[in-house]
Order: sequence, then C-alpha cells, then structure tokens
Amino acid sequence: MGIFSRFLGKDKNSELAAASFLNPHSSLGELDLYLIGEGRHEQLWKALGAQVKRDETGALLGTAFSVWAPNAQAVSLIGDHNYWDRNTHQMFRNGTSGIWEIFVADVSAGTKYKFAVCGIDGRWVDHADPMARATEIPPLTASVVEESTYSWNDQAWIQKRAEFQSWRSAVSVYEVHLGSWKLGLSYRELAVELVDYIKQQGFTHVEFLPVTEHPYGPSWGYQVTSFFAPTSRFGSPDEFKFLVNALHNAGIGVILDWVPAHFPKDEWALAKFDGTALYEHADPRLGEHPDWGTLIFNFGRNEVRNFLVASALYWLTEYHIDGLRVDAVASMLYLDYSREDGQWLPNINGGRENLEAVKLLQEATSTAYKTHPGIMMIAEESTAWSGVTGDTSNGGLGFGFKWNMGWMHDTLQYLQHEPIHRVFHHNELTFSILYAWSENFMLPLSHDEVVHGKGQLVNKFPGDRWQKVATLRALYGFMWAHPGKKLIFMGSEFAQNDEWSESAGLQWHLTEYAEHQGVQKVVADLNSLYKQTAALWEKDTNPEGFSWLLNNDGAANVVAFTRWDDHGSPLVSVTNFSPVPHESYQLPFPTSGTWTEMLNTDDSAYGGSGVRNDQVVVSESQIATVRIPPLATVWFKRS
Repeated sequence: MGIFSRFLGKDKNSELAAASFLNPHSSLGELDLYLIGEGRHEQLWKALGAQVKRDETGALLGTAFSVWAPNAQAVSLIGDHNYWDRNTHQMFRNGTSGIWEIFVADVSAGTKYKFAVCGIDGRWVDHADPMARATEIPPLTASVVEESTYSWNDQAWIQKRAEFQSWRSAVSVYEVHLGSWKLGLSYRELAVELVDYIKQQGFTHVEFLPVTEHPYGPSWGYQVTSFFAPTSRFGSPDEFKFLVNALHNAGIGVILDWVPAHFPKDEWALAKFDGTALYEHADPRLGEHPDWGTLIFNFGRNEVRNFLVASALYWLTEYHIDGLRVDAVASMLYLDYSREDGQWLPNINGGRENLEAVKLLQEATSTAYKTHPGIMMIAEESTAWSGVTGDTSNGGLGFGFKWNMGWMHDTLQYLQHEPIHRVFHHNELTFSILYAWSENFMLPLSHDEVVHGKGQLVNKFPGDRWQKVATLRALYGFMWAHPGKKLIFMGSEFAQNDEWSESAGLQWHLTEYAEHQGVQKVVADLNSLYKQTAALWEKDTNPEGFSWLLNNDGAANVVAFTRWDDHGSPLVSVTNFSPVPHESYQLPFPTSGTWTEMLNTDDSAYGGSGVRNDQVVVSESQIATVRIPPLATVWFKRS
C-alpha cells in the first residue's frame, strides 16, 4: 500500500480494509496487519518502527512511524524535528490492530525520536521505539531513524555457508566482548585489528557477547533494551555491518549472543509500554526474574512471540550473522527457575515446564534454519532438559548445539584438585563421554568462568607457575581432541592473569613474555591441526567417531582415546594431568604400525619441558612403549 494512498480491498466488510480506510496515514499493507495480528510477520522490522520513504527518483519524502500500543489512550511522536513536543505530531490508531501510526515529511535518517505514550492509567511516559534499528549512545536513550546504505560483498561466503554442515565440520569459537577486547576501538578499527588477530589464531568463528543496545555497560549486553539495534558505543549500524563483512571475507563466521530470556525494567524502554504489562507477564510469578531484577517476556502472546522471532531473523537477515547463541535458556524453560514454593505458577498440565517458552524457542530455531541455511542456533542450557538439539517435529527445541556445561564443570573441578588427589576424582574427567551423543554439544570455557571472583583459568589450577601454565596447555589439547565444538573466551588463549573486567580490557602486555606466547602459540597450532584433521570433527555427533584406549588409569592421571573420521583414519590423544612424566608407559593404540607425534603441548616451543617421542613403533599386540610428558596432551597420527 502506498504511503499516500489507501487500498480498501475487494471485501469492503474486511476489518483490515476498514482499518486502512479509517487511517489515511497508514503505511502498513493489509498483509502486514494480518501477519502482525497472527504473530507471523517474519520481517517485522520492515513494518513497524521508523521507515524512511523515498520516491521513484530516490528523493526523500519523509519517515513513517508506527508502534504497537493497544491499550494506550494516545500516542505522540516526539523528537528533534518537533522540539520533543508531544502536541505537534499526534499519532493515529490503525483500527483495532493496536498499532499507532504517523507519517512526517522531510524527517530523515539520523533524527532522534521517542514515542510519548499516554497509558491506560492516563500517565504520559516517553518510550524508546521497541523496533528501533539505531539508538543514541548510552546513557542517552532516544531512538534514531536509520536508513542503511551499506553494500555487502560477502556473497561467496553466504553461498558457501548454505552448504555448511556445522555438526560435521570444524567449529572453534573465540568469544569476545567488543568493548574490552582492546579498549576504545570502533567497529571499523575492530574490522582490522580483531579480524587480523582471529586469522592469526586460527579460530573458525567469533562469538560476540550481546551487541544489541543496552543502557548499562557492566551488564555486558545481557540486559537488552533495543532488540533490533547494534550498540552505538562503537559506531553506526552500517559500521557494524562493515565489521561482519570483514570477518566473512577473512573466512571467519560470526555468532551473536541473543537474549530473549528477560529485559530490564527501565521505564523508557519496554516495561509497561502502554501502561499495562504489554511485553511482560503482569503476574510477577511469571513476569519477573528474582535473581536479575528483570522482567520476563509474555512468550504466549502472539505479538510478543513475533517480536522475538523477528529479532532473531533480523540479525540473520540484515547483518548476515552466521549463528545465534541463546542466553539463559534454562531460565526460560522452567517456571520454577530460581523460585521457591509459592513463587511460581504451574502450566496448564500442572507441571513446571514453560510450554509457551518452548513454543517460542521451537519457532525461532525452525524458522531460522528454514530461512537461512547453514546458520547455527546454539543454546546455553544448563540442565538435563531432553531434546535441546532434537528436531522440533519430535518435540525437541530444534537447536543445532547445546553448551556442554557438565563437561566444563566436571573438567575444571577435576583440575582444581591437587594431582595426588585426582585419582579419587578420575570419573569427573571421563563422565562426559557417557552422554556425549545425547545432544550436539559445544564445549565452553566462556566468560562466565573468569568473572565474579572465579579468577582466570590459569589460576584455577594447583602447583607453581610452570605447572599452572602447563596444565592450561594440556587442558586445551584435551579439549580440542574431545568430542564437541570448541569455545574459549578472549584472553584465555594467552593465559591472562587477572580476572576479566569489562572496564580494564585484556592484559595484552603479557603476550610479550614467553610463557604467554607459548599458550598463544599452542592455541593457534591446535586450531590449525584441528581444521586439517577430519577425525576431530567429521563424526563429532556420532559415537562411532570415538573410542577409549585408556580411561581407568586414575593413579597416573592419564586418559587416552581415539577419534575416527569417515574413512577410518584415526587420531590418538593422550593426556597426562600429573606433573610427573611417565617414561616407558605401555599405551594401547587402535591399530598396529608406526605412529608419530602430531602435537605435544609440552614442546619447548610452547614453554614446555620438551619430553617427546621421536617415533613410536607399535607391536602386533597394539601396545607401544611411549614417553608421556608431564601436564601435557600428545596427539599421535599414523605414519
């Protein structure tokens, strides 16, 4: 429907046609209104919010504004263009749709605006646009009219991605908080420095902590107020596209943290948007998070579900994002999450499962995979919920991967024991294999493990400084060989000493020292060998791709296993988490023949003690005498 004309449709009794007739300022088509009402508008950002309009020659006409506020008594557009006067541009209600609209001539990109909403209680509150695609730099809170002029040149990447099978491919992820990777960098500067560094380290993907706009920096982006706008702290939306484009052209995929689990109570944002609990549940037993002091979306409301699914699709569509990691899924799935008896309401079946949240997640994952082949949907889910990566047609949530929090917890707990005591905790090192194929897993050593007094990874381990650093190198070797995709947080790749602080940034000066360079080099070499070795990822989600060689030598702190590719080619990984080298160790191998070291985290090039095997000849009984270095992982390949 044109901005200055109205299409009544053939059915003059149609509610939608009547709505358009009643509102001569509508820029929404009949199909838009129908899909919004049904909660099925997959490109909601093209219907609601601020839409710059141009004529056939490209000349500016103005901007159409629309907002969903069904219980409001009145809504006005306020901004730079009218000196923030709510009496100047009063918006028109579009029939019974709950949508308010106005077209303002000559308003263009860069204009700051808000919606002044008179709620059902008669109180006026100035709200940011829920559909804003750009914002002021926090702590300022206005929305900004956005019109992209960016031209992508990552078509080769997108075409190749459509054939990408993530579950049987190499995926190693570098998790980054953009504001503190290096302090003060813009999106454009990150497109040079961060891209070059990730290429050097060999990660296949980068994962950004939430870039969606958020008012409070120390929330790291997890308390979102604008679900369609990249944070303006580092530049414009088109400059964020420039960063994504640069990563793609360097062969690096981009994953974003996406946060549908909750939103902050700021009055100028989504809370009580039209004077009622519009986006959130009215009942605090369903609508508030006791832990975080935030609000919970009303996942069962069509328009809210549409808002969230469209947000996910927006990043995949408009920003060419390759994957979304969904934060705090467990808090969405359980009605009694972090609540005592009497603080929660059961579902219609009397259970604790949030059936509306399940439906939302299923719709988000299935729609994302349907519309964007080759992307990844990743769940941070910390419970034993069954079918997180199961097909939605069989009741699963439809994610591609689930973070393996059990592996992370057990492995770090095992390594925090003194080596002499680890024999009593050996099952913590091996237990993950018992459920390794119950879901498609990603192994995370994320930002959550290096904040809130937990200290850095390298400082979690006992022993002197050399032993701590050696243990970290051994852990990475073990992790990269273990079934599951890989993720580590920035700074961990060079053994940062201090706990991460978003205000301090990373301790890059440490990389001038040999021990930190050694860890950095082992991570780069692990990534390189990982990508070259199909046995480490081709059968990642298939138990036939893994077999134990040794899982019961707790006294020696040793584990060994084989990874297999589709053609039956093996890689053997053996890890010694003892500070004592094991000379003349009788190690079983999967086949007879000659084996050589492919990787040794104790190599002197990494700062290790240099205990190596020049060559291993396996007897007919498939047992070889090997040297296993202290606090190290060794990979063997068949010669």
